[in-house]
Amino acid sequence: MIPGLEQALSRTGEPGLRELVDALYRVAGGSVNATPFAGAERLKSRIYRLRFAVTSGTRAVVVKRLDPLAARRNERVAWRWLPAVNLGAAGPGLLGAAATADGEWVWHVYEDHGNNELRGREADHASVEAATRLIARLHSRFASHPLLAECRAHGTLDISWFAANLRDALRALQSLRPPGVVLTADQAALRDRLFALITRLLEDEPRRARALAEWGGPETLLHGDLWTSNLFVTRSADGPHARLTDWDRAGVGPMSYDLSTFLLRFPAAQRAWILDVYTRSLENLAWRPPAPSRLNLLFETAELSRYANRVIWPAQAIARDGAPWGFEELAEVERWFGALEPVLAGERTAPEALPHRAAGDRSWSDA
Repeated sequence: MIPGLEQALSRTGEPGLRELVDALYRVAGGSVNATPFAGAERLKSRIYRLRFAVTSGTRAVVVKRLDPLAARRNERVAWRWLPAVNLGAAGPGLLGAAATADGEWVWHVYEDHGNNELRGREADHASVEAATRLIARLHSRFASHPLLAECRAHGTLDISWFAANLRDALRALQSLRPPGVVLTADQAALRDRLFALITRLLEDEPRRARALAEWGGPETLLHGDLWTSNLFVTRSADGPHARLTDWDRAGVGPMSYDLSTFLLRFPAAQRAWILDVYTRSLENLAWRPPAPSRLNLLFETAELSRYANRVIWPAQAIARDGAPWGFEELAEVERWFGALEPVLAGERTAPEALPHRAAGDRSWSDA
């Protein structure tokens, strides 16, 4: 083991520390023993920054523990897909990987991009523009690319994902019934409201599918989780340089899926400008975003997909383990449905965008 590293991480209970050290040895070319460990910092769950003393000061890497499916997806992104479209330098900077002996987990070693997250810098127009241009290049270069067949095997984020999440959510909610689960009156009412809401959305799936087919543009590789915390922008002599990290949810689908997540990270007044930068940065692509009201319908479908997905897991936890936190999570997701507003402010969704509701039904957005 690297002196000090085992002690620093042992209290975390992380599995596979020996495999992690093996990966670090390979990344360092076998010189880790001659490079003293200088400290560890926990960044997020399963993610750490490790520092090592070097002649010029310190060198840091970021290590992350992933499940095998997410690890494989990230490896394909970093080592195959992005380099295939000349975007390797805009990727996460994956340096090495090692799986635990039981195959349950994989440790990744990444370049450290420092404290250069776009999160918290949303008012920095130069950084936002650099990040937006990178997203447009990613979408453009993978639009109808032959590699999409391979990418699709690792995930889809199209209308089929929307419908699958709705069906899975309905099955999970259906399991919250006696005799398997005993509910209070309030809990049963919450279950029933969510079940009715999601049933209406599933009935609306054919129309949303037609909208995506007509207005959504070509399929492309999607990051799948375009929060500003997953974008890093550094400064150089050539100007700001953006990188995309954390590709755990990457998949194939319409550009609007990523755009919805990204635009919602910014104040409403800033979104039209960002969308304009994105549109002007698309490369060799005839498709352009449709009218804002139509875009809002596509964005809404993406958000509803994510909300439905977040119903599944707490409902399953309640049914399987009686998890006390499950109904708090379901109540929070219901609030998300109720608070849903158009992404592009001042532009309503297309007139036929929302399913019909019974009079007085306030269980989801009136937007």
